[in-house]
Formats: sequence, C-alpha cells, structure tokens
Amino acid sequence: MKRYMGDRKGHGRQPWLLGAKVAPASPFPVVMFVVELSLKLSPMPVAVQRKELSDAQALYATVKQALESASPMLLELSCEKEESKQICLLTSEVVAVQIYEKSAMASGSKRPGFSLDN
Repeated sequence: MKRYMGDRKGHGRQPWLLGAKVAPASPFPVVMFVVELSLKLSPMPVAVQRKELSDAQALYATVKQALESASPMLLELSCEKEESKQICLLTSEVVAVQIYEKSAMASGSKRPGFSLDN
C-alpha cells in the first residue's frame, strides 16, 4: 500500500485539503441572545435565538405578558439563527423564561440563570 507523502512544494499536505477554502475569521465575535423557556414536566427547555438584544427583550416581554394573562393561549416562536425552525407552545405550560448571551468565542463564560460565581 502506497502512502501519500505530498508534493515537493507542500510536503505533507493532505489530498482532501488541497483547494479547500476556509472562511476568514471575523474580527468581532458572533453574539446571539438566547430566550429560553422552561416547560412543565419537561427536563429540557425550549430555546430560540435572536441576533439583537432588543429583539430578545421584546420576545421576553411578549412571553411574560402571555404568562401574566389568565387564559392560556398559543405562542408561536421561530429562531433567527435557523429560520426554518418554528414551535408553537401553550402558554399555560410555560413555567419560566430567561435571556442570556451566547458568544461563539467564549463558550461557557456566561452561564444561564443565576449563580454566585462571576
């Protein structure tokens, strides 16, 4: 069996990487704001992402207003990161809603919820 050793100019290059295009890194970290809803009897929350903080805060206010209303209603949500994803929830099944920032550069630096650690 013959092993690929590259050519003289690019010795050691992998054949599947030749001609591969890599997108240049953005000078600014990609920041998304996550609006997370906790549901009754469900261990996994439902989360949708917004590109702007003002959009996330508007969605938070909408969900909060729906929770404060006495009659249950349907709440339809879509994600700005993956626009094809949509979900419809009954507001009487929502227990809590929260907003947190999700940064691609510093994953795990800001945890959702409240904690004593900074």
